[in-house]
Amino acid sequence: MTTIEQIAEAILRDDNLSARALVQEFLRNQPVLAEIPRPETDNPTLVVAAALLELFALRTQQSAPAWTRQVGPMEQPRYLLKSATHMRRLRDLCRDAAPEPLRRRHLYAPPDYLAFA
Repeated sequence: MTTIEQIAEAILRDDNLSARALVQEFLRNQPVLAEIPRPETDNPTLVVAAALLELFALRTQQSAPAWTRQVGPMEQPRYLLKSATHMRRLRDLCRDAAPEPLRRRHLYAPPDYLAFA
C-alpha cells in the first residue's frame, strides 16, 4: 500500500511520473485522510507530506490530519515542476497560483497540480 511518505519522496526526487502513479494508488484506496499518521521522517519529506495531505483533504472535502498544522514551511522555496526553474511564465504561474496548502509551505506548482487524482 502506498504511503504519503513515498509520494513526498518521489516528488522531491523530481520523479513526477512515479508521484502521479503513487497518488492515484493512494487515493484509490479512499483513505480517511485525518487518520493518516505522521511520517517518521524529517524535513523536507515531512513538509511535502503535510502539504499534500492538506491539498488532498481540500479537494476531497475531508479534514487533514491534525499533525499537519504543526509542520512549518520549507527552508528554501521549491518548485515542484523542474521546468519551472527555466521557464519564467510557468515559474510565475506556479508562484502566483499554487494551491494554498502548497504555497503556505513554500512549495510551488500549477493550480491543477495532481488534480487528476
